[in-house]
Amino acid sequence: MSESIALVLGGGGARAAYQIGVLKALVQLYPRNHHIPFEIISGTSAGAINATSLATHASCFHLGVKKLDWVWRHFETKKVYHSSFSKVFKHLCKMALKGLQSDKMNTDAGSLLDNSPLRSLLNQLIDFQRIERNIGSGALKAISLDASSYNDSHSYSFFQANSSVSDWKRARRQGNRCTLTTDHLMATSAIPLVFPSIKLNQAYFGDGSVHQLSPLSSPIHLGADKIMVINLDSPHQQHHNEVDAHPKTATIAGHLLDTIFSDTLNSDLERLERINTTLALIPAADAKLINLRKIDTLVIKPSEDLSEIAARYFKELPLAIRVLLKLFGVDCETDSSVVSYLLFEKAYTSALIDLGYQDAMTQIDTIKQFFNIDQ
Repeated sequence: MSESIALVLGGGGARAAYQIGVLKALVQLYPRNHHIPFEIISGTSAGAINATSLATHASCFHLGVKKLDWVWRHFETKKVYHSSFSKVFKHLCKMALKGLQSDKMNTDAGSLLDNSPLRSLLNQLIDFQRIERNIGSGALKAISLDASSYNDSHSYSFFQANSSVSDWKRARRQGNRCTLTTDHLMATSAIPLVFPSIKLNQAYFGDGSVHQLSPLSSPIHLGADKIMVINLDSPHQQHHNEVDAHPKTATIAGHLLDTIFSDTLNSDLERLERINTTLALIPAADAKLINLRKIDTLVIKPSEDLSEIAARYFKELPLAIRVLLKLFGVDCETDSSVVSYLLFEKAYTSALIDLGYQDAMTQIDTIKQFFNIDQ
């Protein structure tokens, strides 16, 4: 019986371009007409968008990666959120007026930026009907997208899968079968305060990383035996001249984003490793009694600080966004990761794709072994 391999793509805004570079290294190990080597795909935030695009091309891995590579290498900020002076100012004025209205009159979601262009882009690029066809043909077993409910503070895994998968419910998290749509992608990628929340099934949802207590829960519930994780947590070296100074608002905001997008995933990977170590010490029969099984993982993460790379391309941001960020104390010299999440410009995203490819190639032998590819 073959092992079910899952792909987990975490969140991180523009940082998700790095995931495409890793996939480019992996895809070259397979023939051109080969299906994706993952039965299960799980994505959160921007990683959910990459995951969904892959799922729509599950029958042809090369085509799926090629399409994602083209999109990310031609990205512009205005394709994700309005970035001209007129539209940014208009949106901020609208938000200011909303703050003066009563809760009964104020029915629209508040946000720093207007990401309606992203909805148009997703509608143009993703054919959701292909997901069900790929599941029906056996090219894909399941795909799940994680979103956070602002109503009950729970994490929801919205999944589309074959009939062998059932809904699940655990403490503050659950998996619900559904037919995925653009609304699910808009919800899982709605960074708190930056982008507006999305209404799904009579509740309001935001970025899937917020209440995500166990990012690996979804692929495991969907039946994964092995999990490949493309983690967007990058090394960061503190500037010595800032050790004795109070952290700036921009620095704190960057820490908050790093915490939302990376900390729970790193903790869950540590937890999984401890469980695997424990299972190795007890008989297999006893492991079955406690309903635990060994899950092998392969984790690939950036070898360079993505914040420093983003700082080099800061001037690629539209002027209106640079001015807006400056009001919050963010510029090219600021020790903050905020820019690395919002810089949807092709010079930066292309650099991340190239880095992802290089990092994966340095581990190519490990990757071959994980996927049981002949050396």
